[in-house]
Amino acid sequence: VGSSGNPQKLVILFPHACFILSLVIYAFLGALMFSHIEGNRKVNLSEEYRKFLQKLWHISRNLSENEETFKEEIHVLLNTAERDWFVNPKDRWTFFGSLFFCCTVFTTVGYGNTYPVTRIGKYLCMLYALFGIPLMFLVLTDMGDILATVLSKCYNEFRKLQSKILASKLCSGSTCNKGDELKSRAQTKVVINEPLTIMEVLKSQPGVKRRQTKYRNAEIFEMLIARENERRKPAINKSIERWSSCPELDRGKTMSRVIENFDKIGQQLEKLDVPIVLMVLVIFVYISCAAAILPNWETRLDFQEAFYFCFITLTTIGFGDTQLEHPKFFLFFSLYIIIGMEIVFIAFKLGQDRLIGLYKKVISFCGKKKTPSKKVYPK
Repeated sequence: VGSSGNPQKLVILFPHACFILSLVIYAFLGALMFSHIEGNRKVNLSEEYRKFLQKLWHISRNLSENEETFKEEIHVLLNTAERDWFVNPKDRWTFFGSLFFCCTVFTTVGYGNTYPVTRIGKYLCMLYALFGIPLMFLVLTDMGDILATVLSKCYNEFRKLQSKILASKLCSGSTCNKGDELKSRAQTKVVINEPLTIMEVLKSQPGVKRRQTKYRNAEIFEMLIARENERRKPAINKSIERWSSCPELDRGKTMSRVIENFDKIGQQLEKLDVPIVLMVLVIFVYISCAAAILPNWETRLDFQEAFYFCFITLTTIGFGDTQLEHPKFFLFFSLYIIIGMEIVFIAFKLGQDRLIGLYKKVISFCGKKKTPSKKVYPK
C-alpha cells in the first residue's frame, strides 16, 4: 500500500511543482537577458553632465555664509542630475541584481530602484511583464488554494479538539451514561423499511385513484420511463467535464485524480472560515519573523524598518524608499515572499467576505425599514 501511495502523491504534487519550477526558470532567463542588455550598455556622458559639473563647481566655489541659499541651490542642481551618470551599469545589473529586478517585475512590487534605461530593455521589460505577471498569479492561486486547505484543516482540527475538551469538562459520568442509554434505546427502535415501488406509491395517492384507468396507466408508464432513463444515465464526473474534448484524459485514472484534487483544493478557499483576528495575528507573526532576520545582513535596517519593508513587499505596494544593500540575500526569501503574499491575499479575501456580508445585512435592514406595513382591511 505504501509503495502504491507514494507514486500517487508524486502525481498530485507534480503540477504544483511544475508551476513553481516554471516561474523559477522564467526568472533566471529574465535575469540573463537583462544583465546582458543593460549591463553591457555604454554610458555616454552628454553635454548636460558637463554643465552639471560646472554648476556644481561654481556653487562650491562661491560658497557664502548663508547656508539656506547654498542648500536651495544644491537641491535644485541635484534634481537635474541623472543617476546613470554616477552608477556603473555592470555593478548594478549583475546576475543577482537582474534576478531581483525580474522578481520585482512579475510580483508587481516595482520598487523603482532598478529600471531599464535602453529602449530595447524597456520593450523587453513590457513583454516580460506581460507573460510573467499571469504566470505569477497562476502560482499564487495554486499556492493560495493549498495554503487555504492547510489553514482550514488546521483550524477545523483545532475547533474539534476544543469542542472535545469542553465536552469532557461539562459531561459528568451520570449524564453521559444516561445519554448512552437513550442512544441505545433509540437505535433499537429504528426500523428500516424497504423503498416502495411506483405502483405502491401511486396506489397510496388519492388523486391517482380517482382518475380513470387509461390516464392512470399513461402516468405510470411515463414515470417508469423516466426512472429507467435516470438509471441508464452514466455518472458524470464534474471534474472531468472540462476535459470532455480530449477523451484520452477521461480514460486515464491518474489524470482524473489530479483534476479531482485540483477541484477539492480550489473549493477550500471558499469554505475557509477563519476569524480575521486570527489571520491578522498570523500576518503579524509572519512579518515579525522576517523582520528579525533581515537586519542580520541589512545593517542599515532595524526591526521597525525591516517590518515596514516586508509589509510593503508582501502587499505589493513597493514604494522604493528602502534600498537593500545585498538584494541577493533577499532572493533566498523568494518562497517567503510567495507564501506571505498568499497569507495576505487570504486575509483580504476573508475581510472582503465579511464586508460583503455586513453590507448585505445593512441593505436588508434598511429595506425592511423602508417597506411600509401592509394594512389588512376587513371584508
